Amino acid sequence: MRHARRRVVRRVTRLAAVGGLLLGGAMVTQAAMASDAPDTSAAALKSSQTSADKGAALVSQLGTARTAGNWLDDRGRTVVAVTDQRAAATVRAAGAEAKIVKYSMNDLNSATQSLGSAPKVAGTAWAVDYRTNQILVQGDSGVSAADWSRLTKVANGAGVSVRMERTQGKFTTRLNGAQPILSTGGRCSAGFNVTNGQSDFILTAGHCGPVGSIWFGDNQGNEQLGKTVSDNFPGNDFSLVQYASGSAGDGADVVAIGNGNGVHITGLADAAVGEKVFRSGSTSGLHDGQVTALNATVNYPEGTVTGLVQTTVCAEPGDSGGPLFANGVALGVTSGGSGDCKTGGTTFFQPVTKALTALDVKLIVSTQAAAQSGAPTPSASATHSAIAPNAATPGSATPVTGGTEQSATLASRLTDPKNIGPGLLVIAGSLIALVATRWIRAEQDRKDYRRHHAAMWG
Repeated sequence: MRHARRRVVRRVTRLAAVGGLLLGGAMVTQAAMASDAPDTSAAALKSSQTSADKGAALVSQLGTARTAGNWLDDRGRTVVAVTDQRAAATVRAAGAEAKIVKYSMNDLNSATQSLGSAPKVAGTAWAVDYRTNQILVQGDSGVSAADWSRLTKVANGAGVSVRMERTQGKFTTRLNGAQPILSTGGRCSAGFNVTNGQSDFILTAGHCGPVGSIWFGDNQGNEQLGKTVSDNFPGNDFSLVQYASGSAGDGADVVAIGNGNGVHITGLADAAVGEKVFRSGSTSGLHDGQVTALNATVNYPEGTVTGLVQTTVCAEPGDSGGPLFANGVALGVTSGGSGDCKTGGTTFFQPVTKALTALDVKLIVSTQAAAQSGAPTPSASATHSAIAPNAATPGSATPVTGGTEQSATLASRLTDPKNIGPGLLVIAGSLIALVATRWIRAEQDRKDYRRHHAAMWG
């Protein structure tokens, strides 16, 4: 009876060991396959045409002498401003809404050039309001009455409809995400991770610091992130911070939105007037608003920046450089604005597409999140928004891991399907079990032989 139990135990152990070898081999194979198919990519992206793409295509077809911009209405429909009935008929035939207006984009652009050629007044900004066929000129609380009067005269002589507005607060860069990055010059927010194929970088605002600025991830200066290697401000407002390690690490495709959460970035695009957008920053966290204008000009105290996206999203000091996005699509990085997140305000953003082209880098995106969402991947050069603005979301949610392999726990490493370690451990354990059962059986056979020999021969 005792021998029978031993044989059963040995057989079960051998079967478990063989099963472990098979399981370990499968785990190693899975890890190898996973490592060959990374979740993030910097490859060029393609997509089907969205609603805003349709408007841009119609504007391009009809020309700026017969159109005055395009936008998305509250239901996500494309609207194109046109100057004549034939152009309106073309727009309607394409399935879009047409709005007949007085001034063409050529007229409006000529007026903005007149404003740009006038003496610069810090604290002012202007952009074309497509929906009202006007130029909106804003002046903050720091603009004197005399300067505002002079600018009003220039605007009135521009030959188009101009709306003059005074705003609360001051137009400033949001220096001092959206994780915080700190230097001796102040605090900003990380925007998006980008790469040139050899090294990874943080795309952030140009006013955050000149070339050579050293950035840290903590107040004590112990965690050095990298150094600014390229900046463009004023004129534009973008810069590159090269990672000290050369790599953005795990989670390179994620932007933080607060409370340990993040959003997968699946592509990039140009913003569209009327769409709902989200901004994240290290000071004020996640907030949303609407795009109100494109190609805006802002006269900061440090200088003039052009070609910005104007929005109703709030921002505060320290949010500079943080990401602007919608539905997981990168749109811009925070430049500056007025107001705060208690009273509201206007915020301007540097378009991502323009910055990446100028810097010759590519956005690091999550191809896995894009595939799981089932949504079309945005083009690197197209405008964006195929859904009603009010239905927009930040994107595919994910926990923020901290971005480095060293921060991963032992449990997460052992359960990571890309890690071959667990599979090798299972194989090693199974081999030890097989050897042990063979040795135990041999020892037991020797003992049985000795007892049998002793009984037979005394």
